[in-house]
Amino acid sequence: MRRLLPVTDQTPADDREWSLDELADAYAYPAAAEGGPGPGVWLRANMVSSLDGAAQHDGRSQPLSCDADMRIFGTLRGLADAVVVGAETVRLEGYRPARAREVFAARRKAAGQGPAPAIVVVSASLRLDFSLPLFTEPLVETVVLTGAAAPKDRVRAAGRAGARVVIAGDGPGADPAEALRALAEQGLRRLLTEGGPRLLGQFVASGVLDELCLTVSPTMTAGDAQRIAGGPGPAVPERFALSSVLEEAGFLFTRYRRI
Repeated sequence: MRRLLPVTDQTPADDREWSLDELADAYAYPAAAEGGPGPGVWLRANMVSSLDGAAQHDGRSQPLSCDADMRIFGTLRGLADAVVVGAETVRLEGYRPARAREVFAARRKAAGQGPAPAIVVVSASLRLDFSLPLFTEPLVETVVLTGAAAPKDRVRAAGRAGARVVIAGDGPGADPAEALRALAEQGLRRLLTEGGPRLLGQFVASGVLDELCLTVSPTMTAGDAQRIAGGPGPAVPERFALSSVLEEAGFLFTRYRRI
């Protein structure tokens, strides 16, 4: 892996595999986040895209990925308080509970974090299989994020399954800005969303996304796959600034922050 940006006279010129500690340093959350809905809240997205703009192939993101991408994926999880994901992505990608990793244990302890990030599932209908390991075997309690008008029987089912139900907004689904405030009240401030495209689109349209970690995969997929973000957009496109670029085997690992 090589660092292409930023580059200084101290930047190593060799192309080698970075350690997870080096990756964790490179992707550290800011000490004091600005621009979020509350002090210290930082919402980061991690997505992968093909050269022709597809976020998935055959309904899944894995075919666009690589080993280095998965190492960064694991590092971003290792730094987060919570991983925020849409219900459809939970179903398609077969989400399981996040696991504790020894390499991040000291770093998480120093930051006052639990052994692993909580998985936060965003759903309006709560049509979820509560017998899955995500709900029955989590190391850290799984959170279901929804709106006040969500079906009451499904809310009760989530609670019986052991999930922590967090209400954010008056509608059937969670309001993005309210969702971040509600998670912050739960002590979940370093947030990572892994999609899907519809959920990321909602965060973008609401103006609450602080950072995008985008892997550009050297693949072409054609077809009609979704982009990394979908749904109605903001009235005016929001500008992000490029803060870093890493490269390995033709994959570009980019990082953008909201201006």
